[in-house]
Amino acid sequence: MRIGVPKEIKPQENRIGLTPESVQDLTSNGHKVLVENNGGFGAGFYNNQYIKAGATIVDKAEDIFNDSEIIVKVKEPLSNEIKMIKENQIIFTYLHLAADKKLTEDLLKSKSICIAYETVTDNNGRLPLLAPMSAVAGRMSIQAGAHSLEKNQKGRGILLGGAPGVDPATVLILGGGVVGENAALIATGMKAKVYIIDKSSERLEQLKSIFGDTIIPQQSDKVDLKKLISECVLLIGGVLIPGAEAPKLVTKDMLKLMKKGSVIVDVAIDQGGCVETSKPTTHANPTYIVDDIVHYCVANMPGGVPRTSTLALNKATIPFLSKLVDKGYEKALKEDNNFLAGLNIFKGKVTYKAVADAFGLKYVSPSEALTN
Repeated sequence: MRIGVPKEIKPQENRIGLTPESVQDLTSNGHKVLVENNGGFGAGFYNNQYIKAGATIVDKAEDIFNDSEIIVKVKEPLSNEIKMIKENQIIFTYLHLAADKKLTEDLLKSKSICIAYETVTDNNGRLPLLAPMSAVAGRMSIQAGAHSLEKNQKGRGILLGGAPGVDPATVLILGGGVVGENAALIATGMKAKVYIIDKSSERLEQLKSIFGDTIIPQQSDKVDLKKLISECVLLIGGVLIPGAEAPKLVTKDMLKLMKKGSVIVDVAIDQGGCVETSKPTTHANPTYIVDDIVHYCVANMPGGVPRTSTLALNKATIPFLSKLVDKGYEKALKEDNNFLAGLNIFKGKVTYKAVADAFGLKYVSPSEALTN
């Protein structure tokens, strides 16, 4: 199969869909891989490495899209890329469609086959292709939040771990999934006082077994959220409903409860954000202020550490991509219901229910779409 890897064009996005090692795996099995010129440069992967792995370097993205049966990316296609997508072409990337109606409509019009990393599941209902980037974003959220708390960043001027004779600061993490766990890993390492809120008592017990007394787990239906919001100086939004828009757990009115100069890092911004006042930002301009509260809402946080992120993502995606190209999409998806869960759009049909529900569109089950 002909596999195309264009350079990412989202602002400050330096990740790339495939590493040279992944290209080697694919070319050794007889597949042709086209990589855009200097596509991996920002992540520290160079043309000569891709050539050595068997790839062909292509100067223009147009030629990548035109000559490939499958496009492997990291971020959702932007408008310039959507124009180049061909009917029946497979798009394998993060999509986050429930937060973007226009992207959904444009991909439906393209009649392409869109498989979203973030909705592929495993036998335990987890999201194996989302997990590595959630782990990176969770760890970065504390790093970004701590920096944003500095006075010269317009924050409160607080060190998370406190100092001799000074109590540590309070961090509130909404959601105890992969983002929340990894945020807690860094926050507890920095000696902050860490609260984690989750709706699952079972998950909170797991987190308690991991972190012991270094976290304070709270069940969402039993906690006084407003009280914790008033006490924290760093709030991490890490809630996730797979493939759906994130619920707005923090309202604009709640900001008035927070201390001036406190920081919100909304990791859920890819899915619309879990804070009412959140709006997507970039690495170039990561923060803005609403009601004296610093908001950090970078929509591609792992893009800030592109080498680590690309390596971690490829560890997860390459087994699925290999199935796609070795067996063809129909057989690969039909044989694996977990992989089938990644099919969001199929030749003009919405095949992921949460996306259809978000925009009032007709839903067709992925198995039905493949059969017809």
